[in-house]
Amino acid sequence: MELTRLKRQRASDEVYLALREGVLTQVFRPGERLNVDDIAEKLGVSLTPVRHAIQQLAVEGLIEIQPRSGTYVARLSARDVEETCEIRCALECQAAEAALARFSEADLALFDDLLRRMDRPVTRQRERTEHELDNLRFHRLIVERSENRRLAEMYESLNAHLQIARLHRHSDDWAARTATESAEHREIVEAIRAGDSERLRLSLRRHILRGGKSLTAGLPE
Repeated sequence: MELTRLKRQRASDEVYLALREGVLTQVFRPGERLNVDDIAEKLGVSLTPVRHAIQQLAVEGLIEIQPRSGTYVARLSARDVEETCEIRCALECQAAEAALARFSEADLALFDDLLRRMDRPVTRQRERTEHELDNLRFHRLIVERSENRRLAEMYESLNAHLQIARLHRHSDDWAARTATESAEHREIVEAIRAGDSERLRLSLRRHILRGGKSLTAGLPE
């Protein structure tokens, strides 16, 4: 386990961000038991900010606190992922409707650039990571242009849950997946460019729910 030592002793926010990043980047694996003393020592902080951070992450559903057993990185079931995707779908469709009149030519150019980047072949882990980040940027741009701060906060929390689900996915047919995603992403951008809210809502919903089904493959019920 590699964690970067923090400079300040009283650093609750930094501890929270460090642990959250550790969960989402597989420093801590799904189901792994967390040792609070060990984490505090590696980060160079007292136990108090670590415990506070763990409580925050437990509220988000990224960490599970099991009485008389310990603290663990959350594992998600297929039902967890399905429910999360349904909520994410509702939020992003609402964001897209609010954002439709706000997209600029610069935004459309950014969408086109992201489409080109996500069309690149994915054969190595580094390429997989870059693809996932570009996909996240694509959807975040839609949510950001809604200019709804509370919606964006809820959306980010849901994305953290889905990130954990992606960690469970040990294998994937990337050639087939990127081809399907590419077609869906282009349909979304075409709907934005046309200013067609109904087409945008339907294409987003189809894309998000289809992606959710692929995430549930191999997960326990």
